Amino acid sequence: MIHSSIQIIHDEHTALASMLRSIGMMLDRGPGANPQTFFEVMRAMLFYIDEFPEQRHHPKETELLFPPVARLAPETRTAIEQLGQDHAHGEVAVRELQHQLLAWELLGETRRAVFENAARRYLSFYMTHMRLEETVVLPAALRVLSAEDWSVIDAAFETNCDPLTGKYPRDPIYDRLFTQIVTQAPAPIGLGEA
Repeated sequence: MIHSSIQIIHDEHTALASMLRSIGMMLDRGPGANPQTFFEVMRAMLFYIDEFPEQRHHPKETELLFPPVARLAPETRTAIEQLGQDHAHGEVAVRELQHQLLAWELLGETRRAVFENAARRYLSFYMTHMRLEETVVLPAALRVLSAEDWSVIDAAFETNCDPLTGKYPRDPIYDRLFTQIVTQAPAPIGLGEA
């Protein structure tokens, strides 16, 4: 049986992986002839990561999914401890990236390498993080959690409604953000060439 939270986690990971690949593509291309669009889209993408995965996805994993899995599948504890540290680090790291991007935009090329190097480390870190969740924690969760555990976890994740998964209507408060990302970011997340 597939639980709704497992599907939501997979969908959100897929949307985030697409976002991360688009950021990598933007880094490879650089600002080019249209730096204003580059910086606007990059800021929007980093804000999305801070707003959705960091604020909605990770707290539910940390508070609801990880504790019962660690208790019932002790072999996952080391991985879960790492993932918890990753969650704490990820929130700080994305905000540092936002600051480094702004420094590059406002202070010029002397700040570019700092941002690009930090962004590439962050992209690698995040892909490794999601892979650990999907290969260690989620399989263990499917083995050991009870129907009651899943009921609580499913109900919590069903409130996420990340529109970048393509499965939910957009929240009007985020219309401008998602319109900018989807119309200007490169594939796989968007339709643009930023």
